[in-house]
Amino acid sequence: MDKRKRLMNVQEALVLLNRLSEAESDGGEVSGLSDLSWVCTASDGSSDSDPEPPRNVRLSHPDTPLADGRTVPAHAEVCATEPSPAQEIGKDGTVWTVMEPCGGAGRRQIQNILTESAGPTPHALHNITDKLTAFMCLCDNVMLEEIRDCTIAEARRDRATWDVSIMELKAFIALLYVRGAYCGKNIEMESFWSEQWDNAFFNATLSRNRFREIMRYLRFDKKETRRCRLTTDKFTHVRKVWDRFVENSIASYRPGSDITVDEQLFPTKSRCPFTQYMPNKPDKFGIKFWLAVDVDSKYMLNGFPYLGKDASRPATQRLGENVVLRLVEPFVGKGRNITTDNFFTFLPLAKVLLAKNTSLVGTIKLPPSVQGRSELFSTKVLKSDKMVLSVYQCKPRRNVTILSTQHQHVAISTERKKKPETVEYYNHSKVGVDVLDQMARQYTVARVDGPLLSFIICWISLPSMPGCCTGAA
Repeated sequence: MDKRKRLMNVQEALVLLNRLSEAESDGGEVSGLSDLSWVCTASDGSSDSDPEPPRNVRLSHPDTPLADGRTVPAHAEVCATEPSPAQEIGKDGTVWTVMEPCGGAGRRQIQNILTESAGPTPHALHNITDKLTAFMCLCDNVMLEEIRDCTIAEARRDRATWDVSIMELKAFIALLYVRGAYCGKNIEMESFWSEQWDNAFFNATLSRNRFREIMRYLRFDKKETRRCRLTTDKFTHVRKVWDRFVENSIASYRPGSDITVDEQLFPTKSRCPFTQYMPNKPDKFGIKFWLAVDVDSKYMLNGFPYLGKDASRPATQRLGENVVLRLVEPFVGKGRNITTDNFFTFLPLAKVLLAKNTSLVGTIKLPPSVQGRSELFSTKVLKSDKMVLSVYQCKPRRNVTILSTQHQHVAISTERKKKPETVEYYNHSKVGVDVLDQMARQYTVARVDGPLLSFIICWISLPSMPGCCTGAA
């Protein structure tokens, strides 16, 4: 006699369920019902087949009330237990669910829909009629008058009658532009007036001696009140002019869908309390700036220098988070994406930006739970709420981790290296600050032996480089 357990069909299970309800009313127990995992549907009535793995079974009958008085529909449904997806827990307690890469971007999320057109603002379009007026949108008369007044104040400490006009300041800056266009950063400035060069533009615009005088006395603040201002602002030498320049940059141009946030080192070895040494940069020494740059036009949208510890930064907020939020504040809420590197990318920052309809894509340090090596050119995708983490094994001993709140599904390229969609997007949108930095070095207008304050002229000239606002306008 076959002593194996016989599988019950639906009708038999209903009978046992009725008996179970009666037994529960008086506290009894029905033999054979302690484990209902053997219940299954068997349309052919076969009882000699091998038992199947346990299943979750929901049984019901129209006239059979349950023990708690509830009634259920007139059918019995058999459903397999869904395996819980693999999960990994990060160091901060974030639970990441492992998901399979799949194709198709699907419908764009609200934080990825740009709600305004990119390009010069109505204010800029109204004022721009030629190249000079385009330049004046960024370096306006307020800035030039401030520079002129401070320069005159410095000069009259030596020469009581010395003066300079706005037109002469414009001519002075124009000569620096031409020098930058000639890529003459390693050429002595005064050589451009040499007869050997035969450059008529320099001689016709401003004499060499007058150029020397303006460069000698050029200042962006008044020395009489500097000591008092230095107690509260290390950047006071150029603060007023710089802030005005940034305000004009924001007011004159609307960025596209992608903004890059990164650092830039302005090379200088002048005596300065906030000079940085960065061995990974070509010039090693200089002033570090935090910049927000439009990816499409390479236009500088916002920026400020790193002056050391900032007392106004909340104690619970990381430096990278604080920098990003300050730089992109004028541009959030419009469906843009911010691209950063692992110095700036943090989960709290991604959540704050998401609340402002702004997505974040950036490299991030690997959580301890996902560290380790995988097969070359393989991708591991993890998801937590609206955040997606892509771990791409780009080299045998190196992987790249991208945090994205823009992508909810990650497609894999069909090329040999099988790059995930997030990595390709990051490679495209990370170059904004790097290209701006290359242009600043290639077309620099700062003197090689000039003082620290000459750097502002380099920044004023940047937007007129190829691909920026004035060139497009």
